[in-house]
Amino acid sequence: MAGYQEHRDGVLRRLRLIEGQVRGVQRMVEEDTYCVDVLTQISATNAALRSVALVMLDEHLNSCVTEAIVGGGEQVKVKVGEASRAISRLVRA
Repeated sequence: MAGYQEHRDGVLRRLRLIEGQVRGVQRMVEEDTYCVDVLTQISATNAALRSVALVMLDEHLNSCVTEAIVGGGEQVKVKVGEASRAISRLVRA
């Protein structure tokens, strides 16, 4: 089971809102909206995606990584490594 299962509906709701934001940006471009206004909406969309990413990371740490630590063994290194790489990707983005 995915670690975010408990918050799945909330994550999906946020992603649908982000999808609407992206469509709105597309519409703004189609309508030749002022560049700075488009950039403002792109920035808001990026912030919303980062917010969802942080929820997913938190869920991963609190479920998958925690379960691996409790279970011990090689899975601890695997799950911590996954989390570390995910954090690295988020920081670079």
